[in-house]
Amino acid sequence: MEKTRQILVKSKAKIRSVIADSQYSDQKLRNAVAQAVVPYPSNQKRGVKDVLRVDKKFRTYGPDEPRREYHKRPSVEAVYSFLKTQYSMATNKVRGLSNVVCYALYSILCLVLNREAAQNIGRVDKAVSPTYFNT
Repeated sequence: MEKTRQILVKSKAKIRSVIADSQYSDQKLRNAVAQAVVPYPSNQKRGVKDVLRVDKKFRTYGPDEPRREYHKRPSVEAVYSFLKTQYSMATNKVRGLSNVVCYALYSILCLVLNREAAQNIGRVDKAVSPTYFNT
């Protein structure tokens, strides 16, 4: 988190919110951003009723707003999984931080443009096909 903040400071940007699993539960993380949706594990904040918790079956308990925000996390995980499998993000061939960042941004741009093109032609089923528009 600190390294990300240092990189963003160079571009005069800042992290506004974080959604993470309970394994990242840390007071430093919560203090670093304006909105942190990180559930507390069962061994932290015992007896406190108004904190977000997630059980072993990924059911959420706690205030409504953090619960709604936390439920956005699976969709982000699905995008990461899609990028890894369809755009070779898991095994890229470039070296160096700037090259990896450039590769990742191009991959995300391809994903967005592919989905927009599929939407524009009325074939939303082709939004998950990175090769459909190559012809």
